[in-house]
Amino acid sequence: MDSTLSGFTPIGATTLLAPLPVVLVSCQGTSPDLRIPNLITVAWTGIVCSNPPMLSISLKPQRHSYRQILESQCFCVNLVDRSLCRATDYCGVKSGRDINKFETLDLHPLYLPDFDAPALAEAPAFLCCRVSEIKELGSHTLFLANIKESYVRTTLMSDRQVNLENAHLISYAHGQYYPVSPSSLGFFGYSVARKKTLKRRTAKKR
Repeated sequence: MDSTLSGFTPIGATTLLAPLPVVLVSCQGTSPDLRIPNLITVAWTGIVCSNPPMLSISLKPQRHSYRQILESQCFCVNLVDRSLCRATDYCGVKSGRDINKFETLDLHPLYLPDFDAPALAEAPAFLCCRVSEIKELGSHTLFLANIKESYVRTTLMSDRQVNLENAHLISYAHGQYYPVSPSSLGFFGYSVARKKTLKRRTAKKR
């Protein structure tokens, strides 16, 4: 086996991690000039812990949503489907300082009990997050947050299981948006599963 680098081209220390789960983060500040509900597109997000459930998002301090989240200490991570792709791109290039993105895009904030950030009513699913730690990294600031609750559209539930293959989600890879394939290549652990388990899990998908 050839173990040399002859078939690769170095391109520097870049952020070339792909694909990424592009999401719309919804937030709202507490002071008068920051109280208009806002949406920001975030591709730099990810689960960082399962117990307790936690995730992180990274924002530039110049962003309007940065100040809103600093004030409220909470936000919602909204998964986005193909129907929200154009809105997702728009929310990444327009600022909440200048426009109400919800109104401009004919989207609707969904207010939750005892939570100071709205969700996106049109999202197939969303996670309610409360900030636990803030870390300045350089160009971006990382918000580490506890996931307090998750909501999934009822039409995506079957036998108490979440069927994300029916959600038509999108991803982000090096400046482009891509559809997430509805076809599953396997489930976690399928490479070592018994034949009986494989048959049962495969039958559920049909």
